[in-house]
Amino acid sequence: MAQTVLTADIIAKEALMILDNNLVMAKQVFRGYENEFSKKVNGYEVGETISIRRPTDFTVRNTPVMSAQDVTEGKTTITVNQRRGVDFKFSSQDLTLKISELSERVIKPAMVQLANEVDRSIMELYYKVPSWVGTSGKKIGSFADFAVAPERMDEYANPTDGRSAVLAPADHWGLLGSQTALYIQDAAKGAYRKGSLGEIGGVDTYMSQNIPVHTAGTRTNGTIGAAITSATITYDAVKDSMEQTISLAGLGTTNTVKKGDVFTITGVYAVNPVTKARLGFLKQFTVLEDATAAAGAANVKIWPAMIWTGAFKNIDTSDSDLNGKAVTWKSAASAVDRQNLVFHKNAFALVSVPLVSPPGAVDVSRRSYKGTNVRVIPVYDGVNDVSSFRLDILYGVQAIDPRLAHRLSGNTNP
Repeated sequence: MAQTVLTADIIAKEALMILDNNLVMAKQVFRGYENEFSKKVNGYEVGETISIRRPTDFTVRNTPVMSAQDVTEGKTTITVNQRRGVDFKFSSQDLTLKISELSERVIKPAMVQLANEVDRSIMELYYKVPSWVGTSGKKIGSFADFAVAPERMDEYANPTDGRSAVLAPADHWGLLGSQTALYIQDAAKGAYRKGSLGEIGGVDTYMSQNIPVHTAGTRTNGTIGAAITSATITYDAVKDSMEQTISLAGLGTTNTVKKGDVFTITGVYAVNPVTKARLGFLKQFTVLEDATAAAGAANVKIWPAMIWTGAFKNIDTSDSDLNGKAVTWKSAASAVDRQNLVFHKNAFALVSVPLVSPPGAVDVSRRSYKGTNVRVIPVYDGVNDVSSFRLDILYGVQAIDPRLAHRLSGNTNP
């Protein structure tokens, strides 16, 4: 019986299924924004953007007198600017193989690499997450070490459904080693397969070798270097970005502050996002851009902005001005920490769209599977009887609500 010659469409279909099967982080985040892009028959170019509305908040009145509130909605954007690809080269003899043979030998290793790139793109958004529990420099070695993250999610009123955790190998195996103290749903059915620990404390827990590592700046603990009061910034002014630039002093001459560094301010407490009541721990802030101190001082862009009052209140303090208040960093100067993430799916979003079919390209195949899109274009070298196939994906990632995510370190010595 004559064998089927493998085409771009067959290769695209097989590659896409393998790619989806090897995604870890990408399967735990929100994937619905593909529908917000206009349906372009010929596909999309790099740089196209959609806007996403941020959820609004309200205050509850405690009197019978009506008090209508303005509906203030912020927005954020997702831009499809992540372009990745893998290229194959096959002889005509290769293209007469069964797809299963070619898949195992060539396509699968390539798609594993591509899946890692997609997962890593999402995990690199850790720097936008201010909440960090556990002890810097420690690994997860028990359920108690792990449980501080879902506990913090409850304290911040994060939804109880759709919670996931993605752990580095050292933390995954540290937690796995304590399994005798755990009840893991469906453990007898192979919950440990494919790097999954199963559901632990209501959190679907996975292992990934793509967990990023954060290296802290050389900064020392300092102080707030300029006035910050309830009038410094309003929610209306920052509703789209929730970013604020503050002055820090006492950081050490020419010392650095790194994107992703987390700090607290003495006397500035976190609040329950629903009731606005003060919580029993200090509010954490994350640095959004690298900065270098001059004479020990630097202007630092942070998330979230400090909202003192009203429906969007996110801090509570007894001070009228934060100028001179002590700043304490989560990690020591130059510390290196794995950035495990525990999050609700709506904390991050991934958008995958079909790339444009270029004019003049022949036999272009574009395939979609579970929201992921790939494009395969064949190029034939008639002199050497070799076919090259370029496989491309176009996607965008965004931290759409960092309040729903938490970084996690352990409390066990490495």
